[in-house]
Amino acid sequence: MNLFKLLTGAFVRIGVAGAAALLLSACVSETETPSFYKSMARVDASVDQQTAAQMISQYRANSGLGPVRVDPSLSAIAASQAAAMARAGDVRASLPKEQQLETRMASIGEPGTHAVENVSGGYRTLAEAFSGWRESPKHDKVMLDDKATRLGIATAYAPNAKHKVFWSLVMAGPKP
Repeated sequence: MNLFKLLTGAFVRIGVAGAAALLLSACVSETETPSFYKSMARVDASVDQQTAAQMISQYRANSGLGPVRVDPSLSAIAASQAAAMARAGDVRASLPKEQQLETRMASIGEPGTHAVENVSGGYRTLAEAFSGWRESPKHDKVMLDDKATRLGIATAYAPNAKHKVFWSLVMAGPKP
């Protein structure tokens, strides 16, 4: 009889522990993916601009540079660039005069404002784009531009293009 009670108690404890583990795993699976890991390979995807500004500002701080803030006008011209690249299926869509950064800056009333830009394709998440830009001397220079105080960032998805997701990061100095 004592062996029966011992075994029954053990099974109950295992059952309670198993149920607790199952409940805990259900809670863990409901946690939301951080925005910098969310895939932009969807038509309805939208990059979290505030998170991008925080990531880039922290990176800049590590190099002794000031933070950047999201600017809606720069976001709009970044979006137009990303959309143009997605339509063309190619990052070289930034080459025609109407898509050059200088032309787009003039379109928002800032023809003389210092501005730089990263254009790229293929990164699926903000984390991938940030890491890729950091590892590329040319793209890293844009993120670490010492005159930049504002940014705009956007993506566009082209399901039939080789790179699928196209990115534009515009960084600019203060408004005149």
